[in-house]
Amino acid sequence: MRTLLLPLFTLSLALWSGGVKALQLTLPATARLTSQEQSAPDSYAFPTGPFADGHLLTATIEGAISRQAWRIGGQGLTTLQLLAPLRSQLEQAGYDITFQCDTDECGGFDFRFNADILTAPVMRVSLSDFRYLDARKGNDERIGLLVSRTTNAGYIQIVQAAPLGRTAPTIQVGRTPSESVTVAPVEKPDGFAIPPELAVKSGLTLGGELQALGHAILSDLTFETGSADLAAGPYDSLTELAAFLLADPNRRIALVGHTDAVGSLSGNITLSKRRATSVMERLVKTHKVPRAQLQAEGMGWLSPLASNLTVEGRDENRRVEAVLLNTQ
Repeated sequence: MRTLLLPLFTLSLALWSGGVKALQLTLPATARLTSQEQSAPDSYAFPTGPFADGHLLTATIEGAISRQAWRIGGQGLTTLQLLAPLRSQLEQAGYDITFQCDTDECGGFDFRFNADILTAPVMRVSLSDFRYLDARKGNDERIGLLVSRTTNAGYIQIVQAAPLGRTAPTIQVGRTPSESVTVAPVEKPDGFAIPPELAVKSGLTLGGELQALGHAILSDLTFETGSADLAAGPYDSLTELAAFLLADPNRRIALVGHTDAVGSLSGNITLSKRRATSVMERLVKTHKVPRAQLQAEGMGWLSPLASNLTVEGRDENRRVEAVLLNTQ
């Protein structure tokens, strides 16, 4: 087990205005906001116990409600590594942890599908590996955290509630100095250990991932149902990718579409290439990236990241990746 230095994000969770000091939570710098919803007045059913005897124990809170989902880039992160630092920070801020559970303790499948959770692709929940935490501070402040992971990323949902009459929660993101994080090597089935240096991307930006690893998943893209058309957006990943390409006209990338294993190979190769082409056109028309720096390809279901036997795995396999090409 080795210690890595990972840059971190600080999340300022302003639960209300009027001079009250905002709660600050810290996430790894690979964290990307995939969804944010704010509504007031509204209500949210916070799980307060496991799914048992045919129902999920919840407490419905009315007020200003905020829901955020975050994707943490990097392999080898466990759900406890994602949750434990946040739990510690909440306790240090004076929150009481009133309920927490891990997968089977929560109720597994039944907990997942009875709790109010944002859906894929913004929030992915593995039915075999997730954790939930409910925290309260006095009678006014409440936070629910759900963490899960896939093969190459961790996911965090943060739900906040504030009383009616106060402004909806907001998030401000900034960087803090690097801090030590202990990460265990990832064991492959044959016993070969992937070094932590490769398992965690050490806070790289999308451009940094391309230069260090040669490829990067554009994880925030969404497509119209049953269509190859890219939804309206905007998308942070495309903004970052465009900036990376415009900074050096010699840089070239291939946008590679991938699908799940439903349907024929030829049909999926066609669909995946059409989706990659849709992304390419968005980069050209909206972000003004020269077409000469881009090409679009489709792999269909030939390069999965996860099992196609589960809904979560199929969701993860449907993606578009940017691959850095040799410019020499």
